[in-house]
Amino acid sequence: MNGPAEGGAAERGAGDQGAGDPAAGDPGAGDPGAGDPGAGGAAPAARVPKLARRVPELARRLERITGTEVRDIRPAGSQHQWAHYQVTLADGRMVFAKAAREDLGGVFEAEARGLRWLADAHAVPLPEVIGWDTATLAVAWLPQQDPDQHAAEQFGRDLAVLHASGAERFGTPWPGFIATLPLGDRSGDTVTVATDVPGPVTAGAGPASPALLISGAGDWGSWYAGKRLLPYLRRAAGTGVLTGSDTRLIEEVISRMGSLAGPPEPPRRIHGDCWSGNVLWSGGRGWLVDPAAQGGHRETDLAMLALFGAPHLDRILGAYQEVAPLAEGWRARVPLHQLHPLLVHACLFGRSYRESVLAAAGAALAAG
Repeated sequence: MNGPAEGGAAERGAGDQGAGDPAAGDPGAGDPGAGDPGAGGAAPAARVPKLARRVPELARRLERITGTEVRDIRPAGSQHQWAHYQVTLADGRMVFAKAAREDLGGVFEAEARGLRWLADAHAVPLPEVIGWDTATLAVAWLPQQDPDQHAAEQFGRDLAVLHASGAERFGTPWPGFIATLPLGDRSGDTVTVATDVPGPVTAGAGPASPALLISGAGDWGSWYAGKRLLPYLRRAAGTGVLTGSDTRLIEEVISRMGSLAGPPEPPRRIHGDCWSGNVLWSGGRGWLVDPAAQGGHRETDLAMLALFGAPHLDRILGAYQEVAPLAEGWRARVPLHQLHPLLVHACLFGRSYRESVLAAAGAALAAG
């Protein structure tokens, strides 16, 4: 999960990592020093020994998960709790690696499984997963190029095919993450939000207020409210990023979900974090990287592309609709689908995203 405020494109991956990444040299973004724009060349004397000490251990980890000796490792940026590297293996393969300095649990496993699950649809191209452990992920390196309108249109068609391949249910088929935040869930665990029963959600509380719960599960609106809005609303309110009045505005969105969600749709196979920085342009195609893969609503991926401005977005959307027309009113629902990723950004990066959260919530309500 990345946005302009925390410098995302370096992560993205498997291509020219670090290009255009304003946060790549931010020691707070990942591994100190690893993302310095000059780290691949003449580094300051104080940093060279530090990097040299890390490389042998990283090489051993990479050799273990790839099954191949490492010939070369070069820093390629940093993000969240990990650093990025361009790696050359002894057999000549180029690899993009993420490496944390501590065990991250299932974060990299979730990303690897998500890449493979999306690739199973044989729709949008994705980088090959080479290997992973609890602190390291290695995928194939892809050379980046500038997108053109033809690549954008092909990506739109590919994305429509990916979504059409479907998912068994809403939610992640494994314990999932978006950036470093847990995302694991299943639709059967989801509450259904009542739209005709008043009652506030208490920010920072545990289970949702009984006034918001009715029996039943399985529709997208209920799942989205219960598993994508409420948890991150509580987190943001609990840390003081959102005020009481902010929280009540988003509670109103949740309470009106039945009228805001649009026509029912079955679970779709979606990327889940499909902002423009997670689309890598290579070989005349748009490749998807760094997914929060899940069964979800196809409008979510399209709304994410619009959130931070995907190149040739009109071409992407036009080609998408040639393959899989969207339901009436989809444009008005874009803010609703953007509310979850904006809440995630607020949880990760604080009050700089507060106004964007409130604007999306207000626009979602106005559309209904």
